[in-house]
Amino acid sequence: MAASADPRPEPRGAAAATLLLLLVLLEGLHDRFRFWPDWVTLIAVIICLGAMAGVSLARDPRRWLRVERPLVLAFAAIILISQAMALTAVIDHIIRGGSDADGIHLLSSSVVIWGSNVVAFSLLYWQIDGGGPEARMRDGDPIGEWLFPEAANPGAVPPGWRPRFVDYLFLGFATATAFSTTDTLPLSHRAKLLMMAEALISLGTLAVVASRAINVLGS
Repeated sequence: MAASADPRPEPRGAAAATLLLLLVLLEGLHDRFRFWPDWVTLIAVIICLGAMAGVSLARDPRRWLRVERPLVLAFAAIILISQAMALTAVIDHIIRGGSDADGIHLLSSSVVIWGSNVVAFSLLYWQIDGGGPEARMRDGDPIGEWLFPEAANPGAVPPGWRPRFVDYLFLGFATATAFSTTDTLPLSHRAKLLMMAEALISLGTLAVVASRAINVLGS
């Protein structure tokens, strides 16, 4: 990828909107499968949004970029851990035949876990590829961990094209849906392991939880 003539980092609107959507999505998680109060996630989202606002509004965004990166990585890790715990609790609930969550609650919780999985991994991909948005802004052509089709076909995109959050959101969605690579290829062992982990969580959610919930609803 060629260096961009625009020194400003990419707009944070799509990433900020995705974090807000995550807050709405988490409302569908049954209380039985929550492991901390909603206000904890709300505060974490507000902190991340504050860092993103600093990146977008500051005259020199580099300092905010260095703040944003660890915050977003930590937030994504927290979401992944919490949703992995929720998935484990849901599967345990199904095996033990608990009665405090019916088919609708199981189905809604599985949708929340799947969607949170997509958001968290999208944030991880966005922040680690090529050293994150800061490195992609500074270096212009960093060594990336994924090969996007636009980078492989530079004549089909504007000069200085760089992947943005939406590209990583699509990568996260495609991995969770297809359980495999689609149009974007992982180039590093870390990228491959992350995609394997995302596909495994998604497969467990859809194959075990969602199918069980539908069977309960149909009975």
